Amino acid sequence: MTLKSGSRSWPNSQSGVTLIGLLFWAVLLGSTALVLMKVFPAVNEYRTIQTMVNKIAQTGASSVPEVRAAFERARQVEYGVTSVAGRDLEVTKEDDKLVIKFAYDKEIPLVEPVYLLIKFEGHSK
Repeated sequence: MTLKSGSRSWPNSQSGVTLIGLLFWAVLLGSTALVLMKVFPAVNEYRTIQTMVNKIAQTGASSVPEVRAAFERARQVEYGVTSVAGRDLEVTKEDDKLVIKFAYDKEIPLVEPVYLLIKFEGHSK
């Protein structure tokens, strides 16, 4: 192959992903997927609790024991709710409207001894 003056052209130049680059992206994507798979159930539980609290606040329960009993009944139906019980709810009235508040911490084991701590809190609308 003849080369023109001033330009360089290599006949066997290659381009692509190196093995180290491929391993780096595989580890990064795998780690992200692991964290997401472990966090999803906790977030799903939080959303379920939030829905239960909103529904109870809208049904018109008037006293603290009624709210806690209604939450316990709903909790028996929703088998995935284990972080909050009826006794953990804070029930108040604001502007003639029932407000139910809750807060809890969730520890998620990632890789022993590393844990992810998520602090959940919410209230009825």
